[in-house]
Amino acid sequence: MRAMVLERPGGPLEAREWPDPEPGPGQVALQVTACGVCRTDLHVVDGDLTAPKLPLVPGHEVVGRVERVGDGVTGFAPGDRVGVPWLGRTCGRCVYCQTGRENLCDAPGFTGYTLDGGYAERAVADAAYCFPVPDAYDDVAAAPLLCAGLIGFRSYARVRDAPRLGLYGFGAAAHIICQVAVWEGREVYAFTRPGDAAARGFARALGAVWAEGSDRPPPKPLDAAILFAPVGALVPAALAAVKKGGTVVCAGIHMSDIPAFPYRLLWGERVVRSVANLTRADGEAFLALAPKVPVRTETTVYPLARANEALADLRDGRLTGAAVLVP
Repeated sequence: MRAMVLERPGGPLEAREWPDPEPGPGQVALQVTACGVCRTDLHVVDGDLTAPKLPLVPGHEVVGRVERVGDGVTGFAPGDRVGVPWLGRTCGRCVYCQTGRENLCDAPGFTGYTLDGGYAERAVADAAYCFPVPDAYDDVAAAPLLCAGLIGFRSYARVRDAPRLGLYGFGAAAHIICQVAVWEGREVYAFTRPGDAAARGFARALGAVWAEGSDRPPPKPLDAAILFAPVGALVPAALAAVKKGGTVVCAGIHMSDIPAFPYRLLWGERVVRSVANLTRADGEAFLALAPKVPVRTETTVYPLARANEALADLRDGRLTGAAVLVP
């Protein structure tokens, strides 16, 4: 099969003929029909995340059709459409797995990082960590739901009762969660790259009541904020924007260093917290909710061979919504 392969941190990805993967016990083999391009992929390729499997096929927003199933698989059959997320497997034995916190597993496997992912014509995945894809979405539209949507939803769930919500970084995740929050009656305040008029207009079109650059304070104090942009300097800015008792959620797996800030920004029982990975329960809840809203994903499609171009467009802020690779 054809695959885009990371041979060394810092990239670029290289087009390779790659062995067709064989499903082991509990696994499914897929024909990949679409794979979203996530900012985490960019962190893997650029070397910000420092422990990838090498060589590596990236990609963890995978949609595909089951071709074969391994021994012991009962939930899927050939022809089924499935989605493969970031969390590819867990140990099932550690204290976190045993207490419903598999997202914090001590010995996990991550699709497109420690496990080969979906920047390829075929892939294998642990059937227990795959999701049926809602019929309301075609393959391309569904791909961003599998990380931008799932991690975004886990982040949003931590502040779901906040009447006034700020979203910093209006990319793939924020454009999905904005729709959910507006549907649930929240006021959304969008913070974009300074000078990015297109992103501001996009946010307003999705229901944000206010959209400006992240260098601007909101017109009203926020109850909570979610940082999708991997910019540590936005943490003090978000703390300054939320009222007493408010929460700032750092949603990314990687972020630049957070600068020193005065204690008064944290005082008043404000909270800074991170979100790590996802659980299968998150996926089931969000994929049931998305068609009800209904969430619509804005996508730009690239052929698989142009994966480096898609990553560059994401890196340089040239995308509206999400990029999706199609083999």
